[in-house]
This record gives sequence, structure tokens and C-alpha cells, in this order.
Amino acid sequence: MSNRYDIAIIGSGPAGLSAAINAKIRNKKIIVFGNEQFSNKLIKAPRIDNYLGFHGIKGQELKEQFANHIKAMDIKINFERVNNVYAMGDYFALMAGDNNYEAKTVILATGIEFTRPLKGEEEFLGRGVGYCATCDAPLYRNKVVSIIGYNKEAEEEANFVSELAAKVYYVPMYNGVYNIKSTVELVKDTPLEVIGDLRVRKLVLKNREIETDGVFPLKDSVPPSQLVPGLEMEDGHIKVDRHMQTNIPGCFACGDCVGRPYAYMKSAGEGQVAALRAVNLLDNRTK
Repeated sequence: MSNRYDIAIIGSGPAGLSAAINAKIRNKKIIVFGNEQFSNKLIKAPRIDNYLGFHGIKGQELKEQFANHIKAMDIKINFERVNNVYAMGDYFALMAGDNNYEAKTVILATGIEFTRPLKGEEEFLGRGVGYCATCDAPLYRNKVVSIIGYNKEAEEEANFVSELAAKVYYVPMYNGVYNIKSTVELVKDTPLEVIGDLRVRKLVLKNREIETDGVFPLKDSVPPSQLVPGLEMEDGHIKVDRHMQTNIPGCFACGDCVGRPYAYMKSAGEGQVAALRAVNLLDNRTK
């Protein structure tokens, strides 16, 4: 199929970009999902001393080197956030907002979220808690929605949902100027817990409680265990073997999401391994 990629890479940090480069060198049709800054962790690094060949480089400077490299190889980043990945047998279906993609193999390079799930977040997943507000917005027509935004992109989702919902609360987890509609209520508070019965009923914050029908914690990436159903985890990380293969055939993982040490060079090396193993798998299928 013309719209089916050989490899879908989710993540644009050192692991994801390394995987992309190595897959592109081997003439595979790839799609890379990430963000404009590549990696928020990378650009905030004041100084990096252990990346071979780039001693004493700032994170922003290394990011620019990455940008030059992928531009030279004509690799583009898709800024859509992937919300679900489903193994369909001989291919994977990826849901990103209103768009669907297909890939023969998948490489997860999502990094790691250093924020723990809210109490009750995982318990009510699919019962009022979700990770894509725009995807689920029609389910909350004329209802109350609470969006916990960990980045600026979450503001767009809050604005979109406000067109359908009766009421939208926006709880930002960052400081700045918030570009939200006047109909969206800004709540500067700390979320603590999601509570309910069969479904979500309330979001508990440090200084108040909000009665709500839905809660959307919108982070940079969806937790891997929720992103890929059936994915095996170990100590909070994706479990892989030495070939970066997960328990799901054709699904690989690399970088911080597979465990310590959380180091850029380690991530880049694992990205190369994951890409080479995915390429090997694809080539063996065509023999």
C-alpha cells in the first residue's frame, strides 16, 4: 500500500533521530513523529560533556546539529502526537489525532515522563480519563471537561473542546501566557487525584475540587503502556532484549523509555540498533 510505511518512529530525541537516520540510509520508507524542539530535555541541557565528538556543547547547539543532519538527509518530523498504536498482524495501525497511519514495524523512542500519574488516573482510563482531548471531544458534548496541560499544545486542545463541551477547565502545569478562549476557565492549582464511581466524577486539586465528566492529562507523550496495548513493562520502562525488540513482534523500543542510564549517547546507540533490527526484519520478510 502506498500509505503504509516500512518503519514508524515515535519520538524525535537522540534515539528516535538516530533510528530515522539509520533506517533512511537503508532506503526504508519512514515516518517520524515528534515535536519541533526534538527533545525538551535536550534543549534545556546547559552543557553536555559525554557525547563523543561534541565536548562542552550546549543542548541547544546539539539540537541544531541534529537539525542539520536530518535536513541533509531529507528527514521531516510529523508534529502530530500519536495516541494509540495497534498491532494488526503484519502491520501496525497508528492513530494520531484525526489521522490514521500504517507501518510494517514501529520503533518507540518516546523518552520518559518524570511526572507520575495522578492518583486514579490509570484506574479511570477509558472511563473519563483520556490522553487525546480532540479525539474524544464528541463524547463530551454539553458536558464538563478538565484539561491538565503540560505544554503549550494543550491549549489548542482546550480551545477545540470548548466548542463542544458545556464547560472546560484548563489547569496549566507550566508558567507563561496562556492562549485560551474566554470561555475556558483557567485554574492555577495543583491536581492531586481523579475520583469517581463507574466513571470520573471529580478532579481534586490542592485548593479546590472540580465536578467534571472528563479529565485529560495532556503530556508530551502518552505513557507507553497505554500507547501500545499489551506492551510489556518492567520497573516503569519498556522491556526489551539486546536487539531492542519488545514482546510484540515488529515493535522495537530505544532510549530513555527502555531504562537507565538516561544518556544521549546511549539513546543514540540504541536507536541505531533498533533501526538495524527493524530493517533486518523487513528484509527477511521479502526473501
